[in-house]
Amino acid sequence: MSYPHPVIAREGWPFLSISVAAAAAVAWFSPAWSVPLWLIAVFILQFFRDPPRKIPDLAGAVLSPADGRIVVIGRVRDPYLERDALKISVFMNVFNVHSNRIPVDGRVEAAWYHAGSFLNAALDKASLENERNALHLRTSGGGDVTCVQIAGLIARRILCYVKPGDVVQRGQRYGFIRFGSRVDVYLPVESIPKVAVGGKVFATETVLAVLP
Repeated sequence: MSYPHPVIAREGWPFLSISVAAAAAVAWFSPAWSVPLWLIAVFILQFFRDPPRKIPDLAGAVLSPADGRIVVIGRVRDPYLERDALKISVFMNVFNVHSNRIPVDGRVEAAWYHAGSFLNAALDKASLENERNALHLRTSGGGDVTCVQIAGLIARRILCYVKPGDVVQRGQRYGFIRFGSRVDVYLPVESIPKVAVGGKVFATETVLAVLP
């Protein structure tokens, strides 16, 4: 699938433009004083990077919706579909790519947004207490996947570009969370996990689990 977005996420263009302009303006008067501003611009540049990714060719694969580290794998109650489920959580720190990708081919059946707190996203209670946006995805095979974007300690904006009724493809870019966050994925309880807690994952390229 062709990559439809530039290597730097469009969400970062305003921040990058302002930071570069400020650093350049200060550098005009004092190169030394501009150094901290250039460092800020470099940080913003790396935060909003959005590299293309290759999609694994594996039937039934659930792909990671985000870059980061696995912090939870376990059987829980899906609070959105009210079912027993396998939960896999990916924590993103400020140095990870924050562009979010669709984990499975299918259709968006429902979406929920909840305002909330901004706890450290690495904490499990962030799943139910922080600001979050959830999607119910129904695969062509009838499987149900819930994908939840969760704001973190310094994240203050969740962006989601799909809505109920949209047909989506795995690897498709569908959202962005600014400055530290987490994504939870709830799968059919019989799904087979392919990652371990503490493991590093990459959006689209890492297979989180295989659906039953």
